[in-house]
Amino acid sequence: MNGRNPLPGYAALFIAIAALPLLGVYPIFVMKVLCYALFACAFNLLIGYTGLLSFGHAAFLGTAAYVAGHALKVWGLPAPLGVLLGAACAGAMGLLFGLLAIKRAGIYFSMITLALSQMLFFVFLQASFTGGEDGLQSVPRGSLLGLDLTQDLTLFYVVLGIFIAAFWLIYRTVHSPFGQVLTSIRENEPRAISLGYDVDRFKLVAFVLSATLAGLAGATKTLVLGFATLTDAIWTTSGLVILMTLVGGMGTMIGPMVGALIIIALENKIGDLGQALANLTGIAWFNGLGESVSLVTGLIFIVCVLAFRRGVVGEAWALWEKLRAPRAS
Repeated sequence: MNGRNPLPGYAALFIAIAALPLLGVYPIFVMKVLCYALFACAFNLLIGYTGLLSFGHAAFLGTAAYVAGHALKVWGLPAPLGVLLGAACAGAMGLLFGLLAIKRAGIYFSMITLALSQMLFFVFLQASFTGGEDGLQSVPRGSLLGLDLTQDLTLFYVVLGIFIAAFWLIYRTVHSPFGQVLTSIRENEPRAISLGYDVDRFKLVAFVLSATLAGLAGATKTLVLGFATLTDAIWTTSGLVILMTLVGGMGTMIGPMVGALIIIALENKIGDLGQALANLTGIAWFNGLGESVSLVTGLIFIVCVLAFRRGVVGEAWALWEKLRAPRAS
């Protein structure tokens, strides 16, 4: 950002998020957005900064969701241990996926991750500990250092703390020498190889880190909502995180957060929006808009690809730089 320090801006953003429940915003909705925002940020670390398009990231979200839910409900582990165990298992699954897929490039890498994810999905479908099609229900929240996590407001600040810690880790990774190597691999992989870097090893580390953070998002989501279902591991969820990243702005720190907010808000509020439009215009078709979420998100994706190829945040930043240019000159 032209040498500017973005940390004060990030701090202001997180302070604003922390104030949302105090302003009457439903904490569960904000926590759900934060979980998916973390999922999108983890995916963006892989595609935006390393140039690897994974179609199987739902596998890591689902793995952590089920493991954390089982650990909390059946084994009775404390909430922090359950969440960390879920993230660790997602990281281990990411290592396995990475070892099998990382030596492939382009569409071949994407298809291998999709195939592995679908195989894992059918394992979850048949396994007894997942509850099959019914899912894993009634997962307890427990407590953390004496704090009662059954209180939505208390859990909200815990989830916000988890998100800030993960966001800081991604920020430090991107702006470290390791992150610079990842960027060079994305921009010109043959040149990175010629400079002596073990490209496959760097890709594998980035893939495992992305999988672990995606797992942290899945485990936290189970803690918040109290259940884990097959929806967490199905291939459409992998498509959803791609959509969030592209809509918000691939290769930006804030873009995935904005994309997650847009998509989750549409899923939760599009019914109310349709009813309002029906009342305003008198067109009864808008009443059924709540059942057409996929249609609306698909249209948004098409518009972004055609008109906002850098995403909402990328285009907004480009416009800001363009407006500043005459004053600077």
